[in-house]
Amino acid sequence: MSDEPPLRPPQADQDRPLRPPQVDQDRLLRIDLHTHTHYSPDAITSPRRFVEACQRKGITCVAVTDHDTMRGALAVQEMAPFRVIVGEEICSREGEIIGLFLREEVPPGLSARETIERIRDQSALVSLPHPLDRFRGGIGTEGLAGLAPLADIIEVMNARTTVGRDNDKATRLAEEHG
Repeated sequence: MSDEPPLRPPQADQDRPLRPPQVDQDRLLRIDLHTHTHYSPDAITSPRRFVEACQRKGITCVAVTDHDTMRGALAVQEMAPFRVIVGEEICSREGEIIGLFLREEVPPGLSARETIERIRDQSALVSLPHPLDRFRGGIGTEGLAGLAPLADIIEVMNARTTVGRDNDKATRLAEEHG
């Protein structure tokens, strides 16, 4: 006989209203793994203003993933009082792929598989950003099916995705690929 309380069946709590768990605000991590500075063609924020905005929002860790360059990430890393993950959003032939914890830039224009190999050669993480966003360089459904097993992260929520259903579909596909 065990001293542990018996497990309740899952349906035992169905009638109770759901409440968010209590969160210790001092231990809460606020992390964004896909951001840009003015070193990307789709952003206008200088590294200094980027750091200031992160501080106002209480960000504790951020990955700076400018398009085809690490310059913004390195600039932010020099001045930020919080953890900065050096990354790059690389334009492969099949769509965009993010490398996180990079030590050197990965050139654009390679195949998706070669891009992932170059990221892996640096012992870095592979993320597939906005994979089904039909307007912003997503890998697409077929590409995602082939590349998901090679990825560490599949982004399922991107605030700039124009069609909300694209985020929903990405969530379902990410769940299917574990």
